[in-house]
Amino acid sequence: MSNYDQRDGFIWFNGELIPWNDARVHLLTHALHYGSAVFEGMRAYDGEIFKLTEHNQRLHTSAEILDFEVPYSVAQLDKAAREVLRANTLSDAYVRPLAWRGSEQMGVSAQKTRINVAIAAWDWGSYFDPAAREKGLKLTFAKYRRPDPATAPVHSKAAGLYMICTIEKHRAEREGFADAVMLDWRGQIAECTGANIFFVKDGVIYTPAPDCFLDGITRRTVIGLAKQRGWKVVETTIMPEELSGFTECFITGTAAEVMPVGSIGEYNFTPGEIPRTLKNDDAALVRPARAKVAAAG
Repeated sequence: MSNYDQRDGFIWFNGELIPWNDARVHLLTHALHYGSAVFEGMRAYDGEIFKLTEHNQRLHTSAEILDFEVPYSVAQLDKAAREVLRANTLSDAYVRPLAWRGSEQMGVSAQKTRINVAIAAWDWGSYFDPAAREKGLKLTFAKYRRPDPATAPVHSKAAGLYMICTIEKHRAEREGFADAVMLDWRGQIAECTGANIFFVKDGVIYTPAPDCFLDGITRRTVIGLAKQRGWKVVETTIMPEELSGFTECFITGTAAEVMPVGSIGEYNFTPGEIPRTLKNDDAALVRPARAKVAAAG
């Protein structure tokens, strides 16, 4: 596969579709130096982008938290994302909107910078090894922790907040793990580097309360699906030493979708009915036409 800056296709860039290779920014772009950028990750299934408007609403909110305004409405961004999908003749795809401060001003202060917006889309299959769907992912614990909300804009999907995620993802992969579980500044279970996490005990689903990390769109979707099944979902504090009491574990995210976990460090889990059912329910939700045909047949 070619590098991401050397591909055929089109990217929506500040209001117009341009050739993929022409989508460039200057070395002195403020976001490159100071992390002043926000983004979203969406998936398209059978030509439809799942929860498109909800993602673009969050992009706006993330920008406001970082003290800038996205210069395109949510409706305009929705339309642009669909244009990108069509222009690149994609049906199943990953869609990445990005908003960032430009190169008009350099320094910590950046009130005079232009706010740029781009949307790209590409074919991106399973985020994790598909074989892990049966035996579950092998995870480790991260060394870096999610920060205190008093020290960072934790409820913004801000590019800079993912720096420690990249460090921990790299460390986990070097050590033979698929990903790392991050604790928060209090030592409580928070999330993985790019996905929310759930645990199961006695038929009840437990998940950390999102007070210092993103309340993921897939997270909320799966909680809704679980409640439709009549399963109780408890958002609570979970300490690492409590993991021995859980029998199942799974993670959720736009890229990850719904994936079972087989182990976190010394703690082992058995992928079972709940993550398997929720994965199937989520798959049916994101591909309603296929689910309808399957139900009729």
